[in-house]
Amino acid sequence: MSETSRDISLREFQRLIREMYLEKDLARGVDGTFMWLMEEVGELASALRDGTHEERMGEFADVIAWLTTIANVVGVDLNDAVARKYGDGCPGCGRLICTCDMAEKP
Repeated sequence: MSETSRDISLREFQRLIREMYLEKDLARGVDGTFMWLMEEVGELASALRDGTHEERMGEFADVIAWLTTIANVVGVDLNDAVARKYGDGCPGCGRLICTCDMAEKP
C-alpha cells in the first residue's frame, strides 16, 4: 500500500485480518499466536530504540495485526471492547483528558 492509503476502521481491520488468517490462527491457537505477538512486541521495542520511522510504522502495524488475530481467535470484537473501555474517557478518572496521578496506571 502507498503512503496515502485509505483510512481503515478498527472494525474493518479486524474483518480483514479474520478473512486473511482465521483458519491458520485457529489452528495455531491462542498460545502460539500469543508468542508471535510477543516476538512482534520485541521487534517494536528494538525499532523504537534504533529503527527508522518506516521500521517503526511496520512494527506498530505488526503488533496491531497479531493482537487483532488473538481477538479473532477468542471471539472478542475489538471495536466493542475499545468503545466500552475508552469510549467515555479515561477508565481511571472518567475524564476525556486524564487527570489520574502519574504513578497510577489509568
